[in-house]
Amino acid sequence: MSTHPTARRRITLTALAEQKAARRPIVMVTAYDYPSAQIAEAAGVDIVLVGDSGAMTVLGYDSTVPISVDEMLVLTAAVRRGLSTPLLIADLPFGSYEVSDQQAVATAQRFVKATGCDAVKIERGGTTVDRARAIVDAGIPVMGHVGLTPQTAVAIGGYRSQGRTADDALAVCRSALALQDAGCFAVVFEAIPGDVTETVMPRLRIPVIGIGAGGATDGQVLVFHDLLGIYDGRPAKFVKRYADLRSAMVDGVSAYADEVRSRAYPQPEHGYAMDAGEAARFRELLDRELLDEL
Repeated sequence: MSTHPTARRRITLTALAEQKAARRPIVMVTAYDYPSAQIAEAAGVDIVLVGDSGAMTVLGYDSTVPISVDEMLVLTAAVRRGLSTPLLIADLPFGSYEVSDQQAVATAQRFVKATGCDAVKIERGGTTVDRARAIVDAGIPVMGHVGLTPQTAVAIGGYRSQGRTADDALAVCRSALALQDAGCFAVVFEAIPGDVTETVMPRLRIPVIGIGAGGATDGQVLVFHDLLGIYDGRPAKFVKRYADLRSAMVDGVSAYADEVRSRAYPQPEHGYAMDAGEAARFRELLDRELLDEL
């Protein structure tokens, strides 16, 4: 049974901080278009992320790397039109913020101005910490992302859990703390052992959103197409499917195709009727035109 509220105030950064302080779990989900945004709104989630995962789930790329700023802008603007309550965050795509602070700020400003998103998300620690600080200093809220960072998956050994040795776990912790110190309002922990998460959590003042990082985080995020069983790909270990919509969609389209081919669809109730007198007059006029052509 659903427990989402019927009327809510708009989610703000302050509201998220209050949820962390009150230990109320934060619900985050991705969305990539107007219909999925409307579903997230109706479900009562707290945060909607227009993730660069849309490169794979919506645009058909084989990774998140190829998606462009222009493509992400279109997706984010569509989601914005479907939301009124959740906080809207846009992923800055690979290659749009890494070169310099100036590039990072310019890209973030373009997203806010063109789409109306509330914040942006960037991946990794290292030089990304400087980019995060520059964007925050420019007045744009930033969510960080550590652990498995899909934009640089090749460099970190592929799509695999991170922080599984003491040294690697320490590196993840340092990156998260650095992003916090840079002014990030929240950080995503992806594919990190639960033991690492539990150890790091007391050291973080900002909300931590987990995806494959155990239950000790302040909230959880899943990809829309994964949790609803829409994406026809092998799900990650941390994915739980709450529906099998792809099968339902295939069944629905197949049933439609069968009825079209058998002429079972459309039926009279699916069409529009013409007044009998107008229909008779129409036939008369058409007959006259055909006679005139002869």
